[in-house]
Amino acid sequence: MLKSNLKSTLDPSETALKYLSYMAEDGERLGRFMSLTGIAPQDLKASLPELAFHAAILDYALQDETQLLAFAANHEIDPMAIVRARQKLPGAES
Repeated sequence: MLKSNLKSTLDPSETALKYLSYMAEDGERLGRFMSLTGIAPQDLKASLPELAFHAAILDYALQDETQLLAFAANHEIDPMAIVRARQKLPGAES
């Protein structure tokens, strides 16, 4: 059996903030997130500590498989670990 070096257990908030940083590396990517979620630039910093915002970031991440897989590969994360991290935040589907 092959052992994977991919991270399989993640802190949900840390993962969300890493994904936000990933989006911020590309202004177009971050702009699209802000446009689709309706968050204003001036509200971004104030939202950082909110678990609901972390959930929204991961919800957004899970909607775009191409970006999700690129992020996961870049951070050596099992993509399913991101799904599991999202389930630990408020508003997750049962």
